[in-house]
Amino acid sequence: MVSPKIEDRKENDLAYIEFVGQYDKVPWDELIPKLFEWAKVQKVMPGFFPLGIYYDDPKLVTPEKCRSEVGITFKGHAIEADGIKIKHLPAQKMATVSFKGPGSEYHKAYRGLQEWIEGKGHQVCGPCIEVYSKRPEIIDGVMILHSKIMMPLEPK
Repeated sequence: MVSPKIEDRKENDLAYIEFVGQYDKVPWDELIPKLFEWAKVQKVMPGFFPLGIYYDDPKLVTPEKCRSEVGITFKGHAIEADGIKIKHLPAQKMATVSFKGPGSEYHKAYRGLQEWIEGKGHQVCGPCIEVYSKRPEIIDGVMILHSKIMMPLEPK
């Protein structure tokens, strides 16, 4: 895990698909192509990196009821269609950390970022966002994830 830092996330429009279920069961291979096809049909410019927004802590909510959104940012005018919704993400101050490793280590990155935020006198004020900078790869039989974990901040 790379050292956490505070970043200003720029505002943008997001096309997304809602998913309810275990976070490790999100059907990325189905949803991401659907989003990029939507962008093509809508004639908008999609962002380079897909993202996930995670609303529930699986330790506090039954994992099968965890709410998430899989999305892509885009530029241009578009309409909702085929189960794809649109919303505006405002600019926001975020605590971030880059992650590269197996999914089994994800909880350590989240815990480390949460502790860092509290140590800086801030608190999380919204859902976590993960931006996926590269497709997962298999190394020695283990799936390695590449992401930036982002948590919205406010002072305590």
